[in-house]
Amino acid sequence: MTADTLDTTTGAAATGAADEIRTIRERIDEIDQALIDLWLERARLSQEVGRTRMASGGTRLVLSREREIVERFREALGADGTQVALLLLRAGRGPL
Repeated sequence: MTADTLDTTTGAAATGAADEIRTIRERIDEIDQALIDLWLERARLSQEVGRTRMASGGTRLVLSREREIVERFREALGADGTQVALLLLRAGRGPL
């Protein structure tokens, strides 16, 4: 690869950089899969909690718990954390 030739899959202009990017991307893909797996597990567990709570005569939602989760994510991740938490909650309970 020459200095004026870009690797089309990485956008890098140097072979060493392209190789490094590929290695880093492999780890990113592993992390993405772990996040997906955890997301699905969390949604399943949350649905189980909801079914158990409702079967016992309880409410569909516990808003204080949802606020606690949103706040935890907001504190850790800032404004984006709020959005992540809301998506996680929706995955577990469905839309309001």
